[in-house]
Amino acid sequence: MSSSKMLFDPHIYGSAVSAILQLGESGQRLMPLAEDRCISEEARDLIRQAGAGGLFPHSRAPEAALSGIYFYFGCWDEAHAVAQDIASRDGRYWHALAHRQEPDAGNAGYWFHRTGEHPIFPALREAALEIGMDPGPRWKPAAFLDICEKARQGPGSDLERLAREVQRAEWQLLFDWSVRK
Repeated sequence: MSSSKMLFDPHIYGSAVSAILQLGESGQRLMPLAEDRCISEEARDLIRQAGAGGLFPHSRAPEAALSGIYFYFGCWDEAHAVAQDIASRDGRYWHALAHRQEPDAGNAGYWFHRTGEHPIFPALREAALEIGMDPGPRWKPAAFLDICEKARQGPGSDLERLAREVQRAEWQLLFDWSVRK
């Protein structure tokens, strides 16, 4: 178990967000590497009803956090629709993640390039190392995109498991970044 998994605490985001995340393993879900389906209609409805302002009223990037929580539950259409309308580095990052999971590697690569360096990259690199994936001296989203593409070709493989664990750490770090000030 990686320390990034152990440190994620959904309760710090408030009772509404925590309750929604409890519908999907409380932020510990190993999301698929390719778009599948929304895993909880109840979560989708609660997210839609509350919206960014209701769930993330004091957040650094409420719309980015909204995209992130939709992404977590596999509500791809909603995650993508919200992310593509956010004109910020955080929005571009969520947009890239949606396209990586689509999977549309070319589009994901474009949005990762537009994102540039993100403040979570050092922590994400450390999390990947703890999980057992050596990303090199710096986190490079394009390199992880290539790993995800390869991992999708081997369902159930060690590489797929590692990629999904790193993807979870990435989600946790970017979600936290988006929510907190």
